[in-house]
Amino acid sequence: MSKEDRAVFEAVLAAQQKSRPAALATVIQTQGSVPRQPGSKMLVWPDGEIVGTVGGGEMEALVIQEAQAAIRDGQSRVLSYNLTDLASGDPGICGGTVNVFVEPLNPPPTVLVIGCGHVGKAVADLARWMEFRVLVADDRPGYATPENIPGMDGYFTSPPADVVEQVDITRQTCIAALTRGLVVDKQLIPALLETDAPYVGLIGSRRRWALTAQALMEDGLSRETLARVHAPIGLELGAETPKEIALSILSEIVMTLRGGTGESMQWLGSPE
Repeated sequence: MSKEDRAVFEAVLAAQQKSRPAALATVIQTQGSVPRQPGSKMLVWPDGEIVGTVGGGEMEALVIQEAQAAIRDGQSRVLSYNLTDLASGDPGICGGTVNVFVEPLNPPPTVLVIGCGHVGKAVADLARWMEFRVLVADDRPGYATPENIPGMDGYFTSPPADVVEQVDITRQTCIAALTRGLVVDKQLIPALLETDAPYVGLIGSRRRWALTAQALMEDGLSRETLARVHAPIGLELGAETPKEIALSILSEIVMTLRGGTGESMQWLGSPE
């Protein structure tokens, strides 16, 4: 394996381990004179930075643009380029043709659990069993630790509102805020709503959320912004135990990520 290939594969592994979106471009077919042969690879990050190369020049610039589009829409694509005539708009003059397969690398979604009491621990354990990438955070020593919640992907001991500065929160990060009350929530919720997280859930009763929302609106947050918060957190399952509550929370997270409705799928019509 060449040093260049090793660097690309290491970047792919890092993207998966850190749950960072990226795209892998691979030369799959060539004809005639071309800068790179089949098997050449290039990893593209969302900002356009690359590891490896598929040939350089204008053609590579076009591949990078398509790779960034693939990261955004999640769709693979096969790109074909003629490298014959710059005057005709071709991205090169080598004389051959190149086909490049671009594959978005979609890391598993992350569940960030803020607050590692009984419910937080149950949420983290269930999310891990469901093969999410799981990060846990708590400001109390001994809570967000491998000894208390083994097998997680990251542990953070800090004030809840500071977690957003320590964790790279993306469109693949779902947040379960299982905090202890209004004082914490007033600082935490505005910080969470500044991120791209597709799901922000807050534990507590309807009354607790009503008081929190009112306090946040008095601080300047709009009702439309606060509508992003799933509060009280989870689907209504009549849950009582920590594990049952964790099930309701993960059900709502899956529903949000997959575009479900949460409605019963019971069907009493004809089987045909």
